[in-house]
Amino acid sequence: MFGCVVGSFLNVCIHRMPRELSVVSPPSHCPHCQYAIPFYLNIPLFTWVALRGRCKNCRAPISFRYFLVELLTGVAFLSAWLRFGNPGDPLPSLPLALVYSLFLAGLIVATFIDFEHFIIPDEITMGGAAVGFALSLFFPALHGTAATGESLVRSALGILLGGGMVYAILRLGKLLFGRQRLKLDPGTKIYFGETALILGDKEIPWEEIFYRKTDQIRLEARRVELIDRGYTKASIRLSPLMLEIDDEQIDPVGVGHLEAEGDDITLPREAMGLGDVKFMAGIGAFVGWQGALFSLMVSALIGAILGVVLIALGRRDWSSRMPYGPYIALAAVIWLFAGPQITAAIFAQ
Repeated sequence: MFGCVVGSFLNVCIHRMPRELSVVSPPSHCPHCQYAIPFYLNIPLFTWVALRGRCKNCRAPISFRYFLVELLTGVAFLSAWLRFGNPGDPLPSLPLALVYSLFLAGLIVATFIDFEHFIIPDEITMGGAAVGFALSLFFPALHGTAATGESLVRSALGILLGGGMVYAILRLGKLLFGRQRLKLDPGTKIYFGETALILGDKEIPWEEIFYRKTDQIRLEARRVELIDRGYTKASIRLSPLMLEIDDEQIDPVGVGHLEAEGDDITLPREAMGLGDVKFMAGIGAFVGWQGALFSLMVSALIGAILGVVLIALGRRDWSSRMPYGPYIALAAVIWLFAGPQITAAIFAQ
């Protein structure tokens, strides 16, 4: 029951955090008609079922995600209690079960935000690393030791190794697979807007394209239009610092309008996002360097298996749209409940 109540709050976090809204004010309300939800209509699980997934006031549909997150959080908290709470002797083990419940809650929020927005907020990643390190001071049992100093060292190593490994993969992936060529319909109009690159009816925010100042968009255009002049059959190279049209170099800040027409475009691409680096660092703070290493290896295995399954089902394009954060979160959950036993069994062979 406690987990389901927390899950109701996690739904608030999932909806508001990526939109940079307060998770405290205003109170829970319908996102469609802004109807303030009274306490008797805010009972986890039961309200959604009783109202058949619709707002009491305007009857607009309420996403099944709200029910799912409440249920998943309840199951996660129950699992943490059964695994770490020692129900036969609850008081000494209750704090550890609560700490792991907090950890699982963070994984749930990160997973659903990453699925919907392809980002993981710093409040979850960097905040998680800080909280995990601080809790290691008070609960050294998090890292399988009774010594506070050793617990802090293991947490710090988890942060450094977890974040460092993923950052190394990010850099290597950029070197090997740093470009993505997109085929466009013949004559597609390409607009270089103030906040996004617009390819026909598809809009890609600049922050998803330019991670580094050296990242570059490449395009062989049939036609290029600026405010004061135009080009035909021109090569475009655009980075955050420079616009090149054939041999001409232009400061992109001073370009008020840029439109082109072409059949394909090459965009910079990241093997992983920087949010995944910080996410793994946050996980490492709770599970130590062994758990971080296990989570990285198993998340890669999960991603590979899912990719093969999607290809077999003829859904290869789905795999390219799947964020990596949920794989890491699932791998961390596996470590939390069975990782040491799995590792011991493998190395015992």
